[in-house]
Amino acid sequence: MAAKNSLAAAIRTVRKARGLSQEAFSDVSSRTYLSSLERDLKSPTLHKLEELCTVMDVHPLTLLTLAYAGDASNSAEQLLASVRKELELLTKTSDQ
Repeated sequence: MAAKNSLAAAIRTVRKARGLSQEAFSDVSSRTYLSSLERDLKSPTLHKLEELCTVMDVHPLTLLTLAYAGDASNSAEQLLASVRKELELLTKTSDQ
């Protein structure tokens, strides 16, 4: 399952939507590192992704949904419905 957009585009989209400059992340990241993430030259660790999302005031799953579904709300709804079903199945399986 490949991302329709990329994580890089999702980070840039959310950062700009929140009205944040790359310098606003200075407590968790350098401007150079954030720029390399947004240009898809590097990939963040899960821990770093969580730190970036804290600055952007968005849940990491929101960012990942944007990366996988793009900006089309119907694609996001389909993706979230699929994830919901998978979680339900996994929960039922682990309860047995």
